[in-house]
Parts: sequence; structure tokens; C-alpha cells
Amino acid sequence: MEHLLPPLSGEQFSSLESDILENGCYTPIIINEDIIVVDGHNRFRICEKHGLPYKMLVFSFADLLEAKQWALNTQKGRRNLDKWELGKIALKLKPEIEARARANMTASGGDRKSAHVKSGLVNSPNPIFPVDTRKEAALAVGIGEQTMGRVAQLAETAPQALKDALDRKEASINRGWKILKAVQHLPPEEQESAASEMLSAVREIDQLDAEAEHRGKIASLFCKAYEKAVLLTPTLENVRIWVENTRMRLDEIKDSVQESYELAQTFQAIGDLLKSEFLDANQQTGACSDGK
Repeated sequence: MEHLLPPLSGEQFSSLESDILENGCYTPIIINEDIIVVDGHNRFRICEKHGLPYKMLVFSFADLLEAKQWALNTQKGRRNLDKWELGKIALKLKPEIEARARANMTASGGDRKSAHVKSGLVNSPNPIFPVDTRKEAALAVGIGEQTMGRVAQLAETAPQALKDALDRKEASINRGWKILKAVQHLPPEEQESAASEMLSAVREIDQLDAEAEHRGKIASLFCKAYEKAVLLTPTLENVRIWVENTRMRLDEIKDSVQESYELAQTFQAIGDLLKSEFLDANQQTGACSDGK
């Protein structure tokens, strides 16, 4: 049960430990009827380490699969689990899913049923339906069946460098799948280095895209600031309308005065930079060109 979910990072564990040391363990540890911890392994470990009191609640589950699904559903709201992590959890659930399917089949008669019953040509009080374990695993964690299939193949056949990138959230399942398909035709001994090279290229492209997006946001912000500012007509009448219609208090008027002066300084600084770095520099360049 403890290894069902990915472990907390060092920072997350330290934060939880600090909270418990300061405020106590106010969230109960959930156990099943066999006294197995279902939810709260980290809280349990911290309390035991520091000799702190804690409460336990006993929950009844039909089987281990139900307990694991409950723990996963509970932690989904607390953890920011991506589809790769959810898919890996689903792979851990597969043995229980297959065991439940076998148990259900046995309870329904299993292979002892006649061929006519199995074919559906005659009615049966306990019909047998084939279990698609990939579909059931996908449903158990809330991801698509196609995504589940890709996670399974990546986990089984992807080069380690690609798996590590997925674990570090440096690549999406879709991108990881494309890289896997691109290197699968290579000899096994070359796949690892090829995947690493492709991941490096992808990171470089992502960095360039992020920089371009950042530059675009800055440019857009400046444009919007000037577009809004030019609409203002700072007459006494307009300022009076602003103050009266917003029912501005004296403390808010003081704050607005300060903000206005700060904004004025901001636009003054922008004007100075435009003049010194672009206008004056351009004039100096032109003078040098004339001198030649």
C-alpha cells in the first residue's frame, strides 16, 4: 500500500513534518480490518518518529483492490498526479484487477460452463463477460484507454532516459510515445543514446518556445499599459467622477496618490530608456555614418 503512490519529495515531506510538529496530527490514519495502513503512511512515520499521538480509523474494504482505489481517489485531491504517474499506479493495480476477474469467473462457473452458455445462445443466471484489464486499469485511475496502453508500453520498452524524463515531468506521454516510436527501429544498444539526444533537442526547443512566449507577454503588457493610459484624461472633473463613483475613502485616496506617482516614475523610466537606448543611439549611429 505504501508504494502505490509516488513518494513525497524531500520538500513536501519536510513541510508535512513541520506542520505536524506545530499543529499535531489532526488527520486520522486510515487502516483496514487487517490493521494495514491504507492512507497516511507519511503522517504515521512522522508521528512514530517523534512520539506524537495520532488517531486511527478502521475502514472496511471488500478486497485490497478496493482499498487501493480508495487511497488513490483520496490522494488525487492532495497530489498533483499527472497521467504518467496515474498510469504507473494503474499498472500496479493490474494484479488485483486480474485476480478479481478470475474470482468473478470462478464464482460464475468459469470454464465449467457449457459452450452454449458461454456463447450466449442460452440464458444463464450468472453470465460471464470477458474482462479487459487495460480498460479496467484505465478506469480505476481515471485516464483514457489509449493513454493507458501507451503508458504500459513506455513502462515496459522505453529506454531508461525516456522513463526518467517522464518521471521528472520533462516529457508528456504523447511526446514520449513519439520518441519511443522513433527509436524502436534502432538496435537495442543504440536506443538509449538516441532517446537522450532527442530529449535534449526537445528541451532546447521547449526552452526557445518558453523564451518566445515570455517575450511576447512582456511586449503585450507594455502595449496594453499604453493603450489604457492614453484613454485617461486627467481633468479635475474626471478625477472627481472617479472618486465619487467608486466611493473612495480617504485612505484609498492616499494609496491612489502614491500609486499614481509610482506609475509616473515607471513611465518616466520607460521614456528615458527609449530615448537613451534607441533614439540617442540611433542618432549617434547616423552621425558616424555621415562622418564616413
